[in-house]
Amino acid sequence: MTETFDPIEKTLFEAPPMGEQERMIEAILFASADPVTLSEFTARMPHGCDPAEGLITLRRRYEGRGVNLVKVGDAYALRTAADLGHLMHKETFEHRKLSRAAIETLAIVAYHQPVTRTEIEEIRGVAVSRGTVDQLMELDWIRFGRRRMTPGRPVTFVVTDHFLDHFGLESARDLPGLKDLRAAGLLDNRPVPGTLRGPNEDEDPATGQSELFED
Repeated sequence: MTETFDPIEKTLFEAPPMGEQERMIEAILFASADPVTLSEFTARMPHGCDPAEGLITLRRRYEGRGVNLVKVGDAYALRTAADLGHLMHKETFEHRKLSRAAIETLAIVAYHQPVTRTEIEEIRGVAVSRGTVDQLMELDWIRFGRRRMTPGRPVTFVVTDHFLDHFGLESARDLPGLKDLRAAGLLDNRPVPGTLRGPNEDEDPATGQSELFED
């Protein structure tokens, strides 16, 4: 006697077609307020799905469109295309200008992470106030990293995925050089105390990168 299988029962053990998996990924991204990690996709989608492959093909489909699929750290999100961002600006919003100390501290953490408070102070040449660090943590742009395995086990600071998402970066390796920061108004032409010698002496002519911001 030949045994037969119910087609409906059989599909329970087979992964959906890739096109259907892409639809699932798209739906999850649209419904998520925060970027979604690969492990979160795997947990939500049916057994046997390959969200990594689905993300690759879906990312290609969104290239050149008004909305792009971008990678934010170890997670993924749908974001307005960079060249259309001006269309999303609201008429009423609050400006929260960072102090020079906060900008310098943020830049040092971003380019030197993981970095301790002592190391930040050594680079800046001045003490870092608690208020400066608190402001950056309140904005969710920096967070505590792992403690150093050195005497006193000092805590380190690293930038957050929220920081990367805010500035449209996939990882800290995509951070701009010093010239770009100054052009954007995030740094002025004054040297950082105790570190840079002057506005024309702090950049490698071959790379345009500051000695302060080497990896």
